[in-house]
Amino acid sequence: MQILTIIYEFPPIGGGGGRAAYDICKELAARGYDVTVLTAHMDGLPLEEFKDGIRLIRISSLRTESFRASFFTMLAYVLAGLWAGLRLIRLYRPDIIHTHFAVPSGALAWALSILSGLPYVLTAHLGDVPGGVPEKTGQWFRWLEPFTKPIWKRAKKVAAVSEFTRQLALQHYSVNVSVIPNGVDVKHLAISDVKVNQPPQIIFAGRFVHQKNPIAIVHILSQLKDLDWQCTMLGDGPMLEDVKQEIEKAGLNKRFSLPGWVTPEEVLEHFSKSDILFMPSFSEGLPVVGVQALAKGLAIVASRIGGFMDLVDENRNGYLIDVRDNFAFAEKLRMIISNPPLLLQLREASLKKSQDFDIQKIADRYQTIFQEVLNVN
Repeated sequence: MQILTIIYEFPPIGGGGGRAAYDICKELAARGYDVTVLTAHMDGLPLEEFKDGIRLIRISSLRTESFRASFFTMLAYVLAGLWAGLRLIRLYRPDIIHTHFAVPSGALAWALSILSGLPYVLTAHLGDVPGGVPEKTGQWFRWLEPFTKPIWKRAKKVAAVSEFTRQLALQHYSVNVSVIPNGVDVKHLAISDVKVNQPPQIIFAGRFVHQKNPIAIVHILSQLKDLDWQCTMLGDGPMLEDVKQEIEKAGLNKRFSLPGWVTPEEVLEHFSKSDILFMPSFSEGLPVVGVQALAKGLAIVASRIGGFMDLVDENRNGYLIDVRDNFAFAEKLRMIISNPPLLLQLREASLKKSQDFDIQKIADRYQTIFQEVLNVN
């Protein structure tokens, strides 16, 4: 089977959605499928590359930042992708298109499907759904939503990355939606022996944007100055300087480490040295860093929103808190940090739960969907 994956951001560009797509493509390629990815180019990256069994084709999109895409860079990707996509279809004759993100990648898949007759499968992330990330896409969907309906309707199959995303999608689109979570290579990522660091190591990983609520991390941890802990915040973005200023004001410079934007491999290295993933986000689909945290046996303290409800079993491998309740976040963290046996118990439960998100199981689901669409036994 030959698969054309269409996604506007793919590692090292973008965030967790691109990483999830990469893991799926890598696993399918390892199974002998011919996988080609059509994604966006940015200065410093090759236009064509063969990596981990995946043929990567990057097209101009005017993108200049790895962690952020504007409406115009998305539009540029779709327009450039029409010609490039038709050329790829003529050259490699794929059997099926798999697209991540209804907007903008889904728009390109929809157009290529009409022009070529190829069927496509849509994987929907939280930002694809009206109301999913209102602070980021609310204005777009006010006028864009009617134009997205054909994208969902023409897809032969639609999968959402979390039950929360699925339920939200069903409120806006009259299509059948299944849930296939993001996955990771648990076999290669999982640690064999869980231990609690002294002092406990807290970690955040994500874009420094309002959606991720990074400043709250400083405010919450400033309530725990009497305890011994260290916090690493991985990532970059427009709020990075604001976070640094808040750390300075709180007098916590020696407690925090901010390495900036790091590679996916470096994220995993940091996770291997950590104990608690702390994510007080305002919205999330099914964050790949959350799945990776499970594989690394991290306890999770996160907002009671979106995909975190699929990742955290309350009181077993972590805790979910109302996003605006900084006091409750602080109290749960205090309880965990001051009780190493409890922290060890939470970490061991996360490691066990990671098996539910093994990339082999996720790839099995997509493989079955592709075969159903193509009527392949």
